Amino acid sequence: MASVGQSVRASIGSDESLKRRIVRFVSGASTEITPADCQLLPQLADLLPSQTAIYVAHVPTATLNHVVKTALAVQRAGFMATPHIVARRITYPHTLREGLMELRAGGVEQILLVAGDTVRAAGEFENTLDILKSGILEQSGIKRIGVAGHPEGQKAVGPSLLWDALKAKQAFSERTGIALHIVTQFGLHANAVPEWEHLLIQHGIRLPIHVGIAGPTSLSKLIRFAMLCGIGASLRTVIRNLSAGGGIADLATSPDQHVMRLMQSSEATQVVAPHFFAFGGSLETATWINRVRSGKFEIDTTSGKFKVED
Repeated sequence: MASVGQSVRASIGSDESLKRRIVRFVSGASTEITPADCQLLPQLADLLPSQTAIYVAHVPTATLNHVVKTALAVQRAGFMATPHIVARRITYPHTLREGLMELRAGGVEQILLVAGDTVRAAGEFENTLDILKSGILEQSGIKRIGVAGHPEGQKAVGPSLLWDALKAKQAFSERTGIALHIVTQFGLHANAVPEWEHLLIQHGIRLPIHVGIAGPTSLSKLIRFAMLCGIGASLRTVIRNLSAGGGIADLATSPDQHVMRLMQSSEATQVVAPHFFAFGGSLETATWINRVRSGKFEIDTTSGKFKVED
């Protein structure tokens, strides 16, 4: 029988191994800014290593030109700029061509291609597949494309269409040689990504996964963005449990909970990195990433959390 001392040493060793895995995982993290956050780039450069992928969100108040200009500033700051290209906000094909040409001239090689949630498309692109079929991306010289994944479903699109779209995007990558990866929508269900990954395998989707995780955010703001994004069942679970003042085992409302669950699951996975949504708190999110990368946190395996040092 193992002594108490042996059990304690084993527990410490296990925690240290888990901590190393967390540091390694978060060291490959990407995050995001909006065009309004451009002035934060010097501070972000103090917090994040060079070549960190920083996505530039195409928020409703911005134009494609704003996104392009911000992405070029991100690239000049030494990061890997990854502008959002929102299909339903593109007015004309030549607008997209010109934007991509400007991005490539500035050294930008990666984009995130999403459909967008506007009710009516601004031009002829109704979804991402329309852009992929247009040939514009092959002609642009873009080398890497992120596409959306929805572990908790998408309120406006049925599951069969989501799977068909991912298969078509994977086929595009195989045909063109342009590397694709999936960036998942954030969620509140800690087991959603591992469960969804099993479905990816069943559908023959082999694309690498960058797991979307909400950065350090208040619960009220998290719920508001969850409602806007329509992330589904886990949001209803949160609302039901708020009045009871408790939680359930598979619910996660902080980034450490999601990271812990991912690191405690099988290492044989398509998950390669986390992507932290900032929700207007770009500096707070970057600071959190910086502290975790530096190992400035303590693990509590009992609660399934870790606490980042102030």
